[in-house]
Amino acid sequence: MAEVLLFHHAQGLTPGVRAFADDLRASGHTVHTPDLFDGRTFQTIDDGLAYIREAGFEQVRERGVRVANELPCELVYAGFSFGVLPAQKLAQTRAGARGAVLFSSCLPISGQWAFGPWPDGVAVQIHGMNNDPIFVGEGDIDAAREIVAKVKDAELFLYHGDQHYFVDRSLPSYDPDAAALLTNRVLQFLDRV
Repeated sequence: MAEVLLFHHAQGLTPGVRAFADDLRASGHTVHTPDLFDGRTFQTIDDGLAYIREAGFEQVRERGVRVANELPCELVYAGFSFGVLPAQKLAQTRAGARGAVLFSSCLPISGQWAFGPWPDGVAVQIHGMNNDPIFVGEGDIDAAREIVAKVKDAELFLYHGDQHYFVDRSLPSYDPDAAALLTNRVLQFLDRV
């Protein structure tokens, strides 16, 4: 079974993020869900991003990176949207990573925003909706395609729809069919890494 460090999105550690972690735990995986916002949750993405801007993007991302210091190195790093920032940084820079699962966001592995090249032997799955104005409209899908083109064990899964937080069952954007398919794919990934 895998040990997963799962980071929440900009609306915080919502009941939906906790429920997703519980789904993974129910299949025998160990899942850590740190709260990078000290108990705060937000009604909208914009409200959550305003909090992150106020606290500092780098500072909030680094909270996630520091959490990993208390855990073993052989982790799968996962993140929803904003949570992809610490997850992807750790997957690319912390020795021993077993894999990464990136939801609705992805950073490039070359250029200004990159943490560097993708490390050899670290598998990655990337999930997003094909009409999500953030994932598609802001270029994350291009970063995901770059990873898939350059990394041996990389997969990109696109789901029909335009929602950003389609896996979070506590939010109106939840898509139960897409979320169920995503969960099955993630569980298969965790079983093999």
